[in-house]
Amino acid sequence: MSSPLTILNGVGPALARKLERLGLFRVEDLLFLLPHRYEDRTQLVRIGALQPGLKCLITGEVLLAETVYRGRRNLLVRIGDGSGQITLRFFYFSRQQQAQFQPGVKLTCFGEARKGSTGLEMIHPEYRVLRENQDAAINESLTPIYPATEGVQQGRLRNLTDQALRMMRDSPPEELLPQEVRDALDLPALSEAIIYLHRPPADAEIGLMLEGRHPCQQRLAFEELLAHYMSLRNLRALARTEKARALTGGEGRVNRFIDKLPFELTQAQKRVVAEILADLAEPHPMMRLIQGDVGSGKTVVAAIACLKAIACGVQAAIMAPTELLAEQHWRSFSAWFGPLGIEPAWLSGSQRTAARRLALESIADGSATLIVGTHALFQEGVDFHNLALVIIDEQHRFGVHQRVALREKGVSELGYPHQLVMTATPIPRTLAMAAYADLDTSVIDELPPGRTPVTTIAVPETRRDEVIARVRTACRSGQQAYWVCPLIEESDVLDFEAAEASYDMLTAALPELRVGLVHGRMRPAEKERGMQAFKDGLIQLLVATTVVEVGVDVPNASLMIVENAERMGLSQLHQLRGRVGRGATPSHCVLLYKPPLGQLARNRLAVLRNTNDGFVVAQRDLELRGPGELLGTRQTGLPEYRIANLVRDAELIPKVQLAAESISRSASGKATAIVRRWLGDAGHYGKV
Repeated sequence: MSSPLTILNGVGPALARKLERLGLFRVEDLLFLLPHRYEDRTQLVRIGALQPGLKCLITGEVLLAETVYRGRRNLLVRIGDGSGQITLRFFYFSRQQQAQFQPGVKLTCFGEARKGSTGLEMIHPEYRVLRENQDAAINESLTPIYPATEGVQQGRLRNLTDQALRMMRDSPPEELLPQEVRDALDLPALSEAIIYLHRPPADAEIGLMLEGRHPCQQRLAFEELLAHYMSLRNLRALARTEKARALTGGEGRVNRFIDKLPFELTQAQKRVVAEILADLAEPHPMMRLIQGDVGSGKTVVAAIACLKAIACGVQAAIMAPTELLAEQHWRSFSAWFGPLGIEPAWLSGSQRTAARRLALESIADGSATLIVGTHALFQEGVDFHNLALVIIDEQHRFGVHQRVALREKGVSELGYPHQLVMTATPIPRTLAMAAYADLDTSVIDELPPGRTPVTTIAVPETRRDEVIARVRTACRSGQQAYWVCPLIEESDVLDFEAAEASYDMLTAALPELRVGLVHGRMRPAEKERGMQAFKDGLIQLLVATTVVEVGVDVPNASLMIVENAERMGLSQLHQLRGRVGRGATPSHCVLLYKPPLGQLARNRLAVLRNTNDGFVVAQRDLELRGPGELLGTRQTGLPEYRIANLVRDAELIPKVQLAAESISRSASGKATAIVRRWLGDAGHYGKV
């Protein structure tokens, strides 16, 4: 079954290239290309019994065929079966096709009955011309509808899967799940599940199959989840065999730094710091993920890890996805480390040539022990002296190759650098178990004392004047406010409130206030001046795009207004909300929306009104939008699942963990084969 597709009848080089777009390279791949829905062609429906909206198989005799011109050329074919008549309508047809529909010719057709100008119609149905005395062909099983790609019709895919299924019966794929695992979960055998899903019997439970919850689908989903999980666990085990500098010593310097902080670490921060320091003392690379809600204090934990590395005589680097967030880190670390005689180096794509040259020289000769920057850190020409710790903030914003590139920058004869990745997007436990099984996970599940919960309300934009009045009151009382808009400029396509238009409107409506504007198209220095002026209290109301989503810390800001909130994801709204509530003053977030609200938007805004818990928000975001949005699947390099669904199949994941441990102990060869079957050569994807 590992043979190339070209051994199948009808597959030449051109078709093989088209099939590659569906992820099909081997005959076995066809078996795992499951239909996304099914059609019932197992029984004929009398034309007289048709109802609008019904997709079904009919047969009838051609009564009339004519070409009409109604704005465009139409071929209308009238057929009947004695119980009623229906019109077949074709917009695209050839002269040869038109000649087939002679009066008296019998057809079988499959399509959806719709109301037309002269009664019921089927538009572009699939049809077959019957020979004289030939009966209509009725399928014994439900008809699969496969994921499509240009140039490959459903009939061709069904023919190819028929060939693959025949080959499978002669040479079935190896059953890799141990019998005891299948028995414990009541899962069918692999071959049985594949045949059932490609050619379901007429009495199959279509509803269960469309939901992806049929036992045969769960059988394949389980093995796919198992392959991904074991691949990541393999990477974790591999990391433990790789060398790294064991960072021991420097405890006094680290403890003095913690003691002199103007605040006391929370118990959660102390626990996570202890976990990180224990990892850094090991002679193999740390691979740890820190999850923490907005404002939980991840940055100071990262600073302690950096100081530990520096105290041991090596370099540490921090990479952030945007210049704004990287600048925020650079300022924070400069304030913390300046008194210790440590000057963080800064590296970004927008740096002037002279400043960049100086930064590169200090990085290469080791005089820069802490380097903060954007993706510019891993670009060509950046040579580290002795990089031993890599910290990646908002890790889901980076592509897999970018993270690997920074890791590779630190490889030396002493081994790989330690790696710490941080996210302020809490990830539900089951999803983290599946997506980050190669990382040890730490959770900062406690906010610093003095943080007040943010009250969130949703307000229709028709009450904009009331919201502006609220901003005036807050700023007059000495507080500051954000006004966040999705776009920078007006758009003819999207009717979002643009930041520049809102800035003009608010400047006119609130002439007594000092209003500022910050957005992503500004030059870094200009943007920095705006943010610093807001932080210093020189600006009372900051109009901004979502560049303020992460990293900006202004304790005096107690009011956040978000335009077009109905169009943003839950996690992004929660991140924005986290910009306020950082001081002792009660804080509020106002979600302005354009009515009427759809049900999804209504549910999303209700979640934010009801909870400030980032993990609850993340769970609901996962349910409403799926894992790709929450994890940023396209950015992370995590592969798309072919069959499994991390939301739908979440309850399988703990069982997958148990099965992985059992198989690894008793059948390690099968573990390798499972990973190869589902991931092929992509088993390295999580090595970041």
